[in-house]
Amino acid sequence: MRNGRLVLAAVLGLTLATPATAVADAQPWRDARQSPDRRAAELVAAMTLDEKISQLHLQPDAEHQRFVPPIPRLGVPGFRIANGPAGMGPADDKPQKPATALPATMALASTFDTGLARRYGRLIGDETRALAHNVSEGPDINIARVPRNGRTFEGMGEDPVLVGAMGAADIRGIQENGTIAEVKHYAANNQETQRQSIDEHIDERTLNEIYLPHFEQAVTEGHAGSVMCAYPKINGVFTCENPALLQDKLRDDWGFKGFVQSDWGAAHSTVGSANAGMNLEMIDGTWYGEKMKQAVLAGQVSEQRVDELLVPRFRTMFTFGQFDHPPVLTPLPTAQHDAAARQFAERGMVLLRNDHAQLPLDDRAVKSIALIGPFATKAKTGGGGSSAVIPTSTVDPLPGLRQRVPGAAVTLDDGSDPARAAALARTADVSVVMVGDNEAEGKDRPSLALDGNQDALVTAVAVANPHTVVVVKSGGPVLMPWASSVPAILQAWYPGQQDGAAVAGVLFGDVNPSAKLPVTFPAADADTPANTAAQFPGVNGVATYSEGLQVGYRWFDAQGRTPLFPFGHGLSYTTFAFSGLSVHTTGDGATATFTVRNTGHRAGAEVAQLYLGFPAAAGEPPRQLKGFSRVELAPGQSRRVTIELDARDFSVWDTAGHAWRPVRGEFTVQVGDSSRSLPLQAPFTRR
Repeated sequence: MRNGRLVLAAVLGLTLATPATAVADAQPWRDARQSPDRRAAELVAAMTLDEKISQLHLQPDAEHQRFVPPIPRLGVPGFRIANGPAGMGPADDKPQKPATALPATMALASTFDTGLARRYGRLIGDETRALAHNVSEGPDINIARVPRNGRTFEGMGEDPVLVGAMGAADIRGIQENGTIAEVKHYAANNQETQRQSIDEHIDERTLNEIYLPHFEQAVTEGHAGSVMCAYPKINGVFTCENPALLQDKLRDDWGFKGFVQSDWGAAHSTVGSANAGMNLEMIDGTWYGEKMKQAVLAGQVSEQRVDELLVPRFRTMFTFGQFDHPPVLTPLPTAQHDAAARQFAERGMVLLRNDHAQLPLDDRAVKSIALIGPFATKAKTGGGGSSAVIPTSTVDPLPGLRQRVPGAAVTLDDGSDPARAAALARTADVSVVMVGDNEAEGKDRPSLALDGNQDALVTAVAVANPHTVVVVKSGGPVLMPWASSVPAILQAWYPGQQDGAAVAGVLFGDVNPSAKLPVTFPAADADTPANTAAQFPGVNGVATYSEGLQVGYRWFDAQGRTPLFPFGHGLSYTTFAFSGLSVHTTGDGATATFTVRNTGHRAGAEVAQLYLGFPAAAGEPPRQLKGFSRVELAPGQSRRVTIELDARDFSVWDTAGHAWRPVRGEFTVQVGDSSRSLPLQAPFTRR
């Protein structure tokens, strides 16, 4: 009978269409064999004006916040956006669903490990999809211009080369399984105090050399599907209606094909934002709802422009398979992700000081531990604000230590009374003092000093017990007036939900520290580049970036200031040596080769860092990070390391030509283990 039907159909010239074929014929954008560009164009062409406008902005309701509703008639799925960047934060769920609270991205940056960054991103992308969301708002790659910024913990430090490499790797990981990464906040979102109104005056060269290169890398190497435009004005124009940023740089120069979404309430116009290329308004349609419809009807915005705003998001969704396979709620592999979160935390901790090999602690010798401080009572899972993750579980410091050293007596004191804490410390073999800060979106820190009695607490305990270890859980640099009085300092950042287990593992040597500071730690509040009111937070609504290129370690080097701990600094439980630097021309760039040797008695990893000094006439800071390589070595093992430099590494931004210009003359290549420890140097001439 079946063959008879086929013969009859052939004779009559009929087509026996399946339901799927019929749908594809009527709605061709559902045909997955077509290109994402064509599918997006076909879909938009089939939409009414009202349907188009409904897809230009979020539509929060009682159950959803970051949400664009579906259009069932056209097979358009709902579009859900989740916060990042250290796990799936607040989204459209009421109540918010738990996710793995990873260590802060500042800790990730400290690893100088792009492979680890990709794994970190992959976990976030997997959980975002498993929790039925399309977009992860992250990573946050704004440069740490002002360490007091309340969102310093969300970023990846003060250097665009490091931030660009780590951010691009994180993005690739997020997007491996069909989640769209949304890199933010484009651009120069460097404070919370006046973030929604501040006008940042940044000269063209500084903007292009310090505040944009890592966003370029996020697009050209990370292939970010989305970019979030930020709150501030740059040189008088809000970023979400800034054609020089959204069109000229992002799309024309960098080839960005994804969509631009505003920060929450960062849009300030309909016509200006539409013409600049902001694709999605992240609020309930203040500018892209009824005002957009009226602008179209009045001829202020063409319907073709509306189409051009819609196509990039739909094209991105088609590219990521979100039409054909929308994300659906799936259980999280919590045990597997707990193990990953612990490893990320361990790898991100920076050993700042370790006099007389105080660390690692010997679990056979330590019989009693005084665990002290306000950050010793519970896990520090992250900072506050939109990045806050509800953890699937937590390991607090006390159970973490007790599990690691079950044979030792561990006694907890919250540190509220320094005298009482000191008395406890005197009775213990080792004192572990946990101090820190509580950074959050929406407010900047008044000072880099630890609040309350934390400095007095550390001083009192250190006097009472010479075997005192300080664990700092902060989102960025903090002042440490007691640094020279304690033998060991471990910078743990915000360790995430595996806090207790991860810190214990590093303290007792299960993990050999290998992380490096992605941001300079100053000795005093005044020892920061933007240290006047005109620079930060600004005067009369204007923040003047008068420090120019001198950001972070560049400023310390140019000003001859000595930091408490320099950019790139980080110790190990073993030692390393550098030797044999050679630099050779390769086309328009160069190749630097050198040897790293493990001179200690245990396996470990060193982060070799290459800095470049420009000819004086170029007007650059004394040295700039241009490359790095994490090298794992057994005791006594050595490895030859190669770092490639391209033409861009030897260029500066030319404000006359509005482009990168290669510099000729005598350069200096420097290699070592921090920006202030560079034992290898070699001159290099570019003619």
